[in-house]
Amino acid sequence: MFRTRLLSGIVLMAIAIAVLVYGGYPLFWVITAISLIGLFELYRTVQMEKTLPAVIGYISSVVIDILILDDCYQYLLLWLIATLIVMMACYVIAYPAYNSEQMTMLLFGLLYVTIMLSFVFKLRYLEMGILYVWLIFIGAWGSDTCAYCVGKLCGKHKMPSELSPNKTIEGCVGGILGAALIGFLFALAFFPSSYWWKFAVIAGVSSVISQIGDLTASAIKRNHDIKDYGKLIPGHGGILDRFDSIIFIAPIVYCLVVFLGL
Repeated sequence: MFRTRLLSGIVLMAIAIAVLVYGGYPLFWVITAISLIGLFELYRTVQMEKTLPAVIGYISSVVIDILILDDCYQYLLLWLIATLIVMMACYVIAYPAYNSEQMTMLLFGLLYVTIMLSFVFKLRYLEMGILYVWLIFIGAWGSDTCAYCVGKLCGKHKMPSELSPNKTIEGCVGGILGAALIGFLFALAFFPSSYWWKFAVIAGVSSVISQIGDLTASAIKRNHDIKDYGKLIPGHGGILDRFDSIIFIAPIVYCLVVFLGL
């Protein structure tokens, strides 16, 4: 199991490095594809993945990414409203085939998966975005690694949450401090000294958000009695199992990079 997980992780990292370094439309379409798969996995938790309303959600997801890519934010809200209206039309025409929780999940998925994940390519398209984008992965995977190591070495106090019985307070703090340190070292290698503290702050905040994202994905799975969102990535589960933290971190990193004037 560990070997499978390790090999899958290496392949994922290699693909991520190649696509993020190249950027451009390949990155955009990879993120769009990941969003679609993530939506499929999320919709499957409420048995809606192959329904007409779900197809509307998939089409809407692609259009949303295109609107965000072209900075057409003035049309984004209108498109979401139009999507909601069409979905509700399916809801009432097919009634009682679907329930309100299922329909809510369809629209929630567009915000939770598509819009939040789109900030990966938005961040990459900024000037110096080829470097900024790695803060997302420092906050997600770097934080996770540090939290795991610290938790195993000196974790004694359990987190006060039923969602994380194996997580410790020491591990969470270690993840935050570890991510901040990695962010600092990353800035040390590529940026002038005036930026070093900013990268440490962004990475540390990202670690906090990363843990919230991880617990959010776990809560949804618990609510629907599933272990993993899918089996697409051997040893890791589905797209949402691997990208749950990145979904939350991407918009936060983008906003902090812009706010801190990097």
